[in-house]
Amino acid sequence: MFLNNLFGDSERLNRLVDIAQSSFWPLAKGALTFSITLAAVSFVIGLFLAVLTALARLSKSKALRGLARAYVSIIRGTPLLVQLFIIFFGLPSIGITIDPFPSAVIGFSLSVGAYGSEIVRAAILSISKGQWEAAYSLGMSYRLALQRIILPQAARVSVPPLSNSFISLVKDTSLAAVILVPEMFRKAQEITASTYEPLLVYSEAALIYWLICLVLSIIQDRIEHRLDRYVSR
Repeated sequence: MFLNNLFGDSERLNRLVDIAQSSFWPLAKGALTFSITLAAVSFVIGLFLAVLTALARLSKSKALRGLARAYVSIIRGTPLLVQLFIIFFGLPSIGITIDPFPSAVIGFSLSVGAYGSEIVRAAILSISKGQWEAAYSLGMSYRLALQRIILPQAARVSVPPLSNSFISLVKDTSLAAVILVPEMFRKAQEITASTYEPLLVYSEAALIYWLICLVLSIIQDRIEHRLDRYVSR
């Protein structure tokens, strides 16, 4: 019924085509300039936090383990949207004002750090104790064994779940629209407000998200295939 009405109204159809064509570049620009950049920067910072947190969770220090466990519990136990609101809208009430993009980076980085730390910790624990013993037998310290023997092997194990986390992060950047970051979903909202065609514009945004994630999935598959060559069968 809807399609019959749509194709029967050439004027509306032409208008939708014009909107789709004129909105594609602003949406793509928002994705390339902000969505992907935000995801990449947040993932790099978050991965660094994840490694530190994972090592703290495995530390012999009760204080470090307690702090790391509390951080992971708080971040994983509260919605990311709420965390973004606290950083951008809540902190100014105590005199701390952060611009939209840095606020989003902080929020997403903390999220990646908490969730990624469990991935990294599990990967480190998956390495057999014999690897540690072999490193110590060569006279390596704990730090050197971790750096040269354990973390490289854990990194390979971590690639699939961390890659999935990055792909999810790209989609989660749409939440940054609520704190005024001009990423792709924010652009879609602005275009919808002026064109009054939410179905078309949001579907176009969804298509771009899907294409980006499809490319990332292909890259992930190739990386995993490359790493599999170094695994004995």
